[in-house]
Amino acid sequence: MSLIFSFTAGLFSFFSPCIFPLIPAYVAHLTGEYLKEGRIDVQKKVLMIRSMSFILGFSVVFVLMGASASMIGQIFRDNRDLIEKISGILIIVFGLQMANILQLRFLMFEKRWETKEAKQKTIGSSFLLGLAFGSGWTPCVGLALSSILLLAGSSETMYNGVLMLWIYSLGLGIPFLVISLAITYSMKAVKKLNRLLPTLSLLNGWVLIGMGILLFTGQIQKISAWLSALTY
Repeated sequence: MSLIFSFTAGLFSFFSPCIFPLIPAYVAHLTGEYLKEGRIDVQKKVLMIRSMSFILGFSVVFVLMGASASMIGQIFRDNRDLIEKISGILIIVFGLQMANILQLRFLMFEKRWETKEAKQKTIGSSFLLGLAFGSGWTPCVGLALSSILLLAGSSETMYNGVLMLWIYSLGLGIPFLVISLAITYSMKAVKKLNRLLPTLSLLNGWVLIGMGILLFTGQIQKISAWLSALTY
């Protein structure tokens, strides 16, 4: 159940107003190319390699966060029930914020690590850009990512926490690859999807609220056990 939620949170993070509209700019920065005749003109092989390096960069940051959160959770494993309830409440608050029911200003701050403009675009510079992206704490991604980190902190083992953040990174990375490839043909798809972003952000908020309630009430463990039983 936690892995399904992690992947879903990654997808919603990608289709957030903070990230999705900037995808053409990220692709241009990765490849050194610019918008020409309604599309980004770049070799597909170059785009895929540098995009995967970029995704690896932010994945490393997220996984390290997950490992740290899990280690902290293990320190307080004797109070796991209390941690789950506190985490559940925080995730509900994050969901209410994303659903625009709450407007807490301290949850809307932003912190970024900027990278210097590279003279020549390389796989290494793409990886560094990924690290900078993963270290940036944007309002949209921060709430979803924080929720996954709270789940990681309440997981039974550090391995589970690390796995959650890898799955979250996949949820964020796979659509990045797909959309990056799409805009080398046309920008029309991006323009159409932009109209859905407010709805997707609202939906993401309610998903977080639902997960927070499940975690607070302890139902998430029961659902996970039920789903596991179905695989056997």
